[in-house]
Amino acid sequence: MDEFERSDFTTEDGELEQFIVTLHHNHLPQLADAGFIDWDRESNTITRGPNFEEIRPLVTLIANHQEELPENWP
Repeated sequence: MDEFERSDFTTEDGELEQFIVTLHHNHLPQLADAGFIDWDRESNTITRGPNFEEIRPLVTLIANHQEELPENWP
């Protein structure tokens, strides 16, 4: 399983905190509601959810072609 640390994300000054707020209040809840992830807010851990297999091909495609994505691509 992949693990990420705060230092894995590079942003301009001040943007990291905004990224974290958006992640915690927008993206993670939506992914959890869709069943793509299981998010334990108390331990701040994320694991694959029951519906992860539905998006696995997309996640794999993006991971395999990261070097081809635009520099500022989300």
